Amino acid sequence: MKTGVIILAAGSSSRLGRPKQLIEYQGKNLIKRTIDVVLASEANFIVVVLGWNPNLIKAGIQTESVHFVENESWEEGMTASMQAGLVWYMASNNKVDTPDQILILTCDQIKVDTDLINRMIKEKEESGKGIVACKYSDTLGVPAIFDAKYFDELLELNRNEPAKKLIFRNLSDVFTIDFPLGSIDIDTEEDLQNLVD
Repeated sequence: MKTGVIILAAGSSSRLGRPKQLIEYQGKNLIKRTIDVVLASEANFIVVVLGWNPNLIKAGIQTESVHFVENESWEEGMTASMQAGLVWYMASNNKVDTPDQILILTCDQIKVDTDLINRMIKEKEESGKGIVACKYSDTLGVPAIFDAKYFDELLELNRNEPAKKLIFRNLSDVFTIDFPLGSIDIDTEEDLQNLVD
């Protein structure tokens, strides 16, 4: 099974007031840290979806192992960015094979690590389920893996519908992984300060 990863990094971080993608954490900015976590995993391909000020965000990231997609509709939210990444994977000129499954994650869930990604890929194969989703804060969400049979449904989501809607619509085909640290992300200066403290 070939796994394509979509890293969502298109937002302007309006609540934070500065680009969260470039915040330093453990010696790396968040976008570089997320890319490195995925590169060290068993995933096969990586697409980073950018939107707001893409040249600024990808400056300094030098690797041929990562493909960048610019979502011109980034202000419409994460679903629009996820769909931009998925469309790239499904295009015939994308320079990689169409994956058998995609893993969606954001660059500000700073507790996501390589072990989690590898476990998700393993559980997807061993469980036989079409979706693997993380459980935290009394919900299911990203990081999440979707089998290719769900690609069309992901593309059909309205821009105001999160991917988790597809998860809850197909609960009988979902393997869940408890990941309480998935609730930790960075949206405000307070979030960042709590992380530092």
